Amino acid sequence: MIRLNFKFAFTLSEVLVTLGIIGVVSAMTVPTLMQNYQRKSYVTQLHKVYNDFSQAVMQYVNDKNALNIKEAGLVSDDAIDFWIKNYFRVVQDCGTDYSPCFADKYSSLNGTNLGAFADNDYLHYVLSNGSSVGIKARGTCILFEVDVNGQQGPNILGRDLFVVKIYPDGQLDDANPSVNVYSEVHPTPHEREEVFIKYCSVGINEGHSWGCFGKILNDNWEMTY
Repeated sequence: MIRLNFKFAFTLSEVLVTLGIIGVVSAMTVPTLMQNYQRKSYVTQLHKVYNDFSQAVMQYVNDKNALNIKEAGLVSDDAIDFWIKNYFRVVQDCGTDYSPCFADKYSSLNGTNLGAFADNDYLHYVLSNGSSVGIKARGTCILFEVDVNGQQGPNILGRDLFVVKIYPDGQLDDANPSVNVYSEVHPTPHEREEVFIKYCSVGINEGHSWGCFGKILNDNWEMTY
């Protein structure tokens, strides 16, 4: 009985073509995978800040046997400074100077240069979780800006930089500048979407920088934009 043994092999040209195809596919998919990973990383860091602040504000209100932040007295710069320094681990206190707690330059999602984004009348800190926070009492609410990874890039509003509002009930949410930034009423999911489209998605508009955080809340902690 005669056995026939056949050995198959790729030619050099076939190998090169295959490698070329793999290279093209990698070039197309790797950047997308990296973008998705980075966005998930920013959201994870933002979610940690959200949880830390939610727990800290409720703990402060409970410690004061109060019903809301106004009753607890968390409506002045002195009270906020005490709260931050006693309910968080502060790595650096920059006072009303945004530098060196924040980066010197930020941009919007559409590439517009926003310069030094932080406000000089806010109190600025670097926390042990790596985030930079600028915070200010406004009426019965608290406004704060957070760069979730400090001075590290990309330093883009809506990627690693967000503006958040703490309402009188201690809940963190976005604001609706079309109505009133200082309103005590939470925006609806529909209003969050409108604010995102009007402000965040086109960069800073009419002096407002809201909408990015609300969009992430609407999309169940996913950065879909």
